Amino acid sequence: TMVVNEKVIIQNQTITVLKDRNGKDKSSTIKISDADWNQLMAFYKGVNLKKLASLKAPTEKRFYDGAAIAGLKIINKVNTYETTNFDHGFPPAEIKKLVDKIVSLTEKK
Repeated sequence: TMVVNEKVIIQNQTITVLKDRNGKDKSSTIKISDADWNQLMAFYKGVNLKKLASLKAPTEKRFYDGAAIAGLKIINKVNTYETTNFDHGFPPAEIKKLVDKIVSLTEKK
């Protein structure tokens, strides 16, 4: 069984994707275009950070059919905000636009 963990870090208009395939790390970094960055920031500003931890996942496939697990963590200068786990591809509605945009940026590389 191959286990793939993926971590996406967005900072300073760049996106870094770290992949760990059974202990073998691979990473790639790409620059985010101004248009994509502006859209990403607009979606980010629409998120209530204080409510991230209490968002309910719309599906629970990860519990019974091995669906990939995802989560969102936002770190700013003061605090860290984090969701509970959700099924990859099925984020809570409140963060769907932001998560979908992040996923689309990782697929552009």
